[in-house]
Amino acid sequence: MALPFTEEQIKRYSRHIILQQVGGKGQRKLLESSILLIGAGGLGSPAALYLAAAGVGRLGLVDFDTVDLTNLQRQILHRTPDVGRPKVDSATDTIAALNPDVRVIPHPVRLSSENIFDIIKDYDVIIDGSDNFPTRYLVNDACVMKGKPNVHGSIFLFEGQATVFMPGQGCYRCLYPTPPPPGTVPSCEEAGVFGVLPGIIGSIQAVEAIKLILGLGHSLAGRLLLFDALDMEFRQVRLRRNPGCPVCGDHPTVTQLIDYEDFCGVPSVAHH
Repeated sequence: MALPFTEEQIKRYSRHIILQQVGGKGQRKLLESSILLIGAGGLGSPAALYLAAAGVGRLGLVDFDTVDLTNLQRQILHRTPDVGRPKVDSATDTIAALNPDVRVIPHPVRLSSENIFDIIKDYDVIIDGSDNFPTRYLVNDACVMKGKPNVHGSIFLFEGQATVFMPGQGCYRCLYPTPPPPGTVPSCEEAGVFGVLPGIIGSIQAVEAIKLILGLGHSLAGRLLLFDALDMEFRQVRLRRNPGCPVCGDHPTVTQLIDYEDFCGVPSVAHH
């Protein structure tokens, strides 16, 4: 039997509890839920802050990087004194200061085919805020194989996109069957990124994750939401599951995790 809310919790979550669609029952669901964030950077920062504020009981954070001064233009989980610290440590402190109800599980590792199943297995929803193609394909394939909802987001210059890949309803490979040729898509480090942009896309990812936990509304499953910050324009594209998809199709040919650096033509990076 669930413990009753404390007086502090009733006050903290009062604006949720008075929402007819959420109520005490929905807030209890959030407190008992678990969400894994891939990346504690531009997309992971707003998502983590809003999920923590909403009272998601367990937040996993996967990031092996340290805070750099260039991150602070957009990665709002971190502060100037955090420069040089592991991002998972900085994020854990920020979240603890925001909401002590939330238990943060740091995963200070580089995701790989060897460790991803073990990491994602205990979480209800996966939010992919990664910034490279090998990780996106790795997260996608692992989520398909383990039947986990994958809330995807990505950003480039002044544009972003978000969608939800639900088990059995299509996946990232249905959208992008093959990665772009190496060197054709510059990184944020090479091309720059509008600092506010990941705040918008990461917040949309948080919205979608919370809706999935609560069973509210219509998720972005089957729809790709495209955002152009310069024109302040949102567009939607319908997504369909590809029956011939090698991972989620009717006759999958990729049934085990592969070497994703090799698949994307990216040179292997030394493990940190």
